[in-house]
Amino acid sequence: MMLDSHSLTAHECRRLLAVGEATSEEITAALLDRVKAVEGRVGAFLQVDEEGALAQARAVDAKRPEERSPWEGVPIAVKDILCTRGVETTCGSRILKGYIPPYDATVVRLLKEAGLVILGKLNMDEFAMGSSTENSAYQVTRNPWDLERVPGGSSGGSAAAVAAGEAPWSLGSDTGGSIRQPASLCGVVGMKPTYGAVSRWGLIAFASSLDQVGPFARTVQDVAALLDLIGRRDPNDQTSLGLPTPIAVPRGESLAGRRFGIIKEYLGDTIQPGVRRIFEQAVEALEALGGRCCEVSLPSVERGLAAYYIIAPAECSANLARFDGVRYGHRAHKAETLHEMYTRTRSEGFGPEVKRRIMIGTYALSSGYYDAYYAQAQRTRTLIIRDFQKAFAEVDLLISPTSPTVAFRLGERTADPLTMYLSDLCTIPVNLAGLPGLSLPAGFADGLPVGLQIIGPHFSEQMMLDAAYALEQRLQVSTRPPLDVTPAKEVG
Repeated sequence: MMLDSHSLTAHECRRLLAVGEATSEEITAALLDRVKAVEGRVGAFLQVDEEGALAQARAVDAKRPEERSPWEGVPIAVKDILCTRGVETTCGSRILKGYIPPYDATVVRLLKEAGLVILGKLNMDEFAMGSSTENSAYQVTRNPWDLERVPGGSSGGSAAAVAAGEAPWSLGSDTGGSIRQPASLCGVVGMKPTYGAVSRWGLIAFASSLDQVGPFARTVQDVAALLDLIGRRDPNDQTSLGLPTPIAVPRGESLAGRRFGIIKEYLGDTIQPGVRRIFEQAVEALEALGGRCCEVSLPSVERGLAAYYIIAPAECSANLARFDGVRYGHRAHKAETLHEMYTRTRSEGFGPEVKRRIMIGTYALSSGYYDAYYAQAQRTRTLIIRDFQKAFAEVDLLISPTSPTVAFRLGERTADPLTMYLSDLCTIPVNLAGLPGLSLPAGFADGLPVGLQIIGPHFSEQMMLDAAYALEQRLQVSTRPPLDVTPAKEVG
């Protein structure tokens, strides 16, 4: 048979392995061939572990079928913010160049225990700070739908790899929309779970009260399966709760009686007309499936962006203080004093966006400004949480556009940080409230993907995935960008 990397969803990989139509080595080799063919144009990977991936795949093939776990042998790629034992982990920063972790992040360990084959590490904005993956210290990732446009960020590599057919699914992290926004711009499914549903141990921290690991895939069913694999309580992470129940593969196609709230504040002038049109069509599709849609107001979310850009930099300032050239990562040479070594190491190792946020966060936490800025931002956060609670007393799920715009051109916003920050306007309040959020491909505007955001109460992942699956089946949006494909590989 012929293997086309674009047809290889995780479920399709699992089926091929189960019926013996392909081996894990053949599937892995086909994906690695795809990586070689398109990486020069897409730039999704920072590290491709070809030797290690093929070795893992051969080990799976050496087992008898009855000895294998359900997902054993299915390949995956992970964001470079997750520690991987024996494989360089840089977090997209020069300050960690050459760092080889001696341990796996908990989610990576869970993937390995399930027998997944790890293809490599994916590009990202440095320390997850950015909305376009243009802030990586190593390379720019491009959107497979239009190579002159951004894939979103900070998990742009994770989204682009799936969209380009380089991996059937991937892991990213979401601090203010860094899974959902690139999923929207690259036309794939991405989910940020409830805060605490997935362990953060081994995730290099940006903002500890906001960060969350989550899955990317081309189908809702694949996202559900990957979330089920990683949603475990972890004693190494004191904020980890795990998912209360296993995630079932969604199959239903009716939304009869389900109540959806359209967030009024997310439909202002910042939303591009094409994005608004696709969102309205998605609302019509939800109603055709039996859902009931009504407008709801969350007044405090309009302050979410301002609150986030105080809280996140403040936590970043504290978390990144550990990168000083003493224990790991880059160290400045020929420094004559300890203070000079600290200063030069951080000046050389951190990029402009990271320095900007460290400075903002340090200022907000400084004596005389803490109450005026940081404490006030936390009060706003509380108001946002209460607004969501009131909304969920009236509806089951909330919906909005994932991103106010389609993918913008490379370099278009790099000189204007405030405009760049507006890319996460619709996603940030979800992180501030610790809620789960999902982006689903809903259509196209000007030939570029548009995502629909579904937001649920804490630990409502199953309900959200069921709704997303029903809508996915109704809309039937293509997740295959017109990127030149490699010839299908014959196997068997």
